[in-house]
Amino acid sequence: MPLKRYGADCALLVVDVQNSFCPGGELAVPGGDEVVPLINHLSLLFENVVLTQDWHPAGHVSFASRHPGMQPFQSLDLPYGPQTLWPDHCVAGSHGAGFHPELETEHARLIVRKGVHAQVDSYSAFVEADRATTTGLAAYLNALGVKKVWLAGLATDFCVAWSAIDACAAGFETFVVEDACRAIDMDGSLAEAWMEMRRAGVKRLRSDEV
Repeated sequence: MPLKRYGADCALLVVDVQNSFCPGGELAVPGGDEVVPLINHLSLLFENVVLTQDWHPAGHVSFASRHPGMQPFQSLDLPYGPQTLWPDHCVAGSHGAGFHPELETEHARLIVRKGVHAQVDSYSAFVEADRATTTGLAAYLNALGVKKVWLAGLATDFCVAWSAIDACAAGFETFVVEDACRAIDMDGSLAEAWMEMRRAGVKRLRSDEV
């Protein structure tokens, strides 16, 4: 039996399945590599597959190393609001910024690189942390006639959650495939993220329901 495929009005958004976020990476998400086989399978079901990549210039404003006296995972107020500081990760062109080597990327119709502006972070695949600068992804999906978006990838409580909430705000019916994501879960961030996603209208399901 051929695999079920979703049509032109649906898209799978694969968020940041990159070496920096997988075991051995600079900002490893526990079990981050475990999502790869499941995402590879899910990508076969969709006509429209979009991949995102964190793609930071060296010395990015979100790096703790940029701020003397600050440590990773501390928070700092920046002109656009509170910013969690991270270890240097996903530096443009580096091994860490590359996709996990077992992630099948040939199905992707688009790769969205985010966090490319040195002074603004971008968790979301749709709108950067200043909440004003767009990546163009919503316009791209609208141009294709996409109405529904499924999300998978890393990390549930940061880039996946922000992307899902912004997908809802952009008018897409939005689903997060829970078992195809992994979380950092820092100080209760995972529970808070699910609560915020639910409030925004994001639907939560498992891969066997896709």
